[in-house]
Amino acid sequence: MIIADWSAASARSPAKPSADAIWLGSPGRQSRYFRTRQQAEAALLAEINSLPIGQRLLIGFDFPMGYPAGFAAQLTGQPQARAVWAWLAARLQDDARNRNNRFEVAAEINRLFGSSLIRGGPFWGRPAGLALPDLPARKTIDYPSLGLTERRAVERLVPRAQAVWKLYTTGAAGSQGLMGQAMLHRLAQLPGVAVWPFDRADTRIVLAEVYPSLLAAEVADDPAAIKDEAQVRLLAQALFRLSQGGGLAPLLETPAVAAEEGWILGADHVAALRGALA
Repeated sequence: MIIADWSAASARSPAKPSADAIWLGSPGRQSRYFRTRQQAEAALLAEINSLPIGQRLLIGFDFPMGYPAGFAAQLTGQPQARAVWAWLAARLQDDARNRNNRFEVAAEINRLFGSSLIRGGPFWGRPAGLALPDLPARKTIDYPSLGLTERRAVERLVPRAQAVWKLYTTGAAGSQGLMGQAMLHRLAQLPGVAVWPFDRADTRIVLAEVYPSLLAAEVADDPAAIKDEAQVRLLAQALFRLSQGGGLAPLLETPAVAAEEGWILGADHVAALRGALA
């Protein structure tokens, strides 16, 4: 069991373990801190490649793995999240210092969604000094006119979760989604790897979307100096205990829309997650 608190930072995180960086948490192990996405992805790849025969591994990532229904088909011609991952992986650049072009890629998507009747696309949020006319700094989008909703079904179930279109300032889940889904494309190509709920969760290695803030009260009570570290550690512990007791199966049941939009593991099973930590 590994829970990853991801980051879309444009520079390396501090050498000293800090918040708003990448943390990997596992039951019975010290949480690990990474300064760059490349380092964290390499560590996850090593975990996957070294998994002993007969063992299984669940890796949870705290970024959205899909978009509201209709987005994938409009962008790629295919109503599948995997098509979006491949599209992003072919365009996103991310170097060893975390420098990336996520805002430029989002602006490109917005241009593709524009027309003579509709200006712009679904993404918004950028640094004030970044001149990208196709990417508004603030939310000005009329989502129904784009044939989209602002929030996925699971985000309506979990109102605290940020919408996938927001790219900048606090809670910019959209930036994490762009960078994370490009990595997801690479990991999903590996033998024996499934991505739930787009695939059946019956392979040796399953990747899933998580939302550590489901355990906000437990995280607040934890004495850890860094909230991010507490989040990954506690959620990993809760999911591991549920899996050991056969209680993970109900969390894998999702509505039909999840096959396109994705779903947060445990979104409607918060009591079970909290009970696993009691």
